[in-house]
Amino acid sequence: MLFGLKNKGRMVILSFTIIFIIVVSLLSPDTEDAWVNLVVMDDDDSVMTLVEEIIANRNSAMLSGDASTIKKYYDVSVTSGLYAYDQEVRKSTYIHSWAKKQGAVFTSINAKIEKNWVKHDGDIKKVNFMVSTEYQYVYEDRPDDVNIMRIGTYHEIVLKNISGEWIITREWYNDPFADSTIFDQETIEKSKEYILEQEKDAELVIGDKRQSAIEYADKYIGAADDGQNGYEYNPDYKNYNSVGGDCANFASQVLHEGGGFGKTGGWNYQKDGNRAWLNAQGFKDYLLYSGRGSLIASGDYEDVLKASYKLMPGDIVAYQKKGKVTHVSVVSGADSRGYALVNCHNTDRYRVPWDLGFSGSNIKFYLIRVNY
Repeated sequence: MLFGLKNKGRMVILSFTIIFIIVVSLLSPDTEDAWVNLVVMDDDDSVMTLVEEIIANRNSAMLSGDASTIKKYYDVSVTSGLYAYDQEVRKSTYIHSWAKKQGAVFTSINAKIEKNWVKHDGDIKKVNFMVSTEYQYVYEDRPDDVNIMRIGTYHEIVLKNISGEWIITREWYNDPFADSTIFDQETIEKSKEYILEQEKDAELVIGDKRQSAIEYADKYIGAADDGQNGYEYNPDYKNYNSVGGDCANFASQVLHEGGGFGKTGGWNYQKDGNRAWLNAQGFKDYLLYSGRGSLIASGDYEDVLKASYKLMPGDIVAYQKKGKVTHVSVVSGADSRGYALVNCHNTDRYRVPWDLGFSGSNIKFYLIRVNY
């Protein structure tokens, strides 16, 4: 009798062992990502672990140009989930089109993520967080000269447990490439040829006011920061991102706090800023009509490409859409081929090529020399 019980006990152990082996075998490398999704996410840390996995894999997909690898993270059966996935597809397509036009190759895309809050509601998790994404690129003929830029974005994701897996049903963030279309072949060929003929001005010397303006622009770059300044804006000024955008407010701060421009009756900030201080169109008009700025060139990308090499740190690029200036940025330097780079808010950009994220027949540019 005792022998029989021992045998039954061994059979039970053997049965559990077989089941365990089968389960482990099912969790092959092809389904490793599902292991994370199947975790019971009852705390913030587990939710953020999944968010970090999603962001890392999205960046890898963008780098490779194959967005199909991240489709598993989205509920494409609902409109909002499908839109969120399609947004990543469009970003990947655009950034590779821009690189071809530039004669460049992206070599690395990595992100730092800062949690704001997580809300747990049973099978639904809402996550609000900030992402500082660092992009590295090289020019095709100079693979050892690495250029680094950062773009900061503010996200809110809704994750839902569907059949044991946590997937995205909705995501909102201010897409830095939303206003962009891919370049036609003629533009790619002409632009690439010209860009690869250019050289960075190694002897460029800028004055103290321009230098101070750029130091300010680098310090208060928000989510595009490297973390040293806590991803903060200057707390002495309101953040207008939620009420139309903070780009002109930031550019005005750069000129006033960094560049030493005094406030005037037409351009000022007290408890709030006036139109010329806060509004992109108003800011552009004020610079040109006040004499504090002068026009270098204006027009579409092909019209202003050559003139863009005249831009200096501390100058302004204004972006017009459908006849109205909707965004402004501050020139902050140049990359390894002398291509102008900009800093701005909304979305936050640090040393980003001046046209990246702004392409299409409806986009016009104003290149403005600031008279420091």
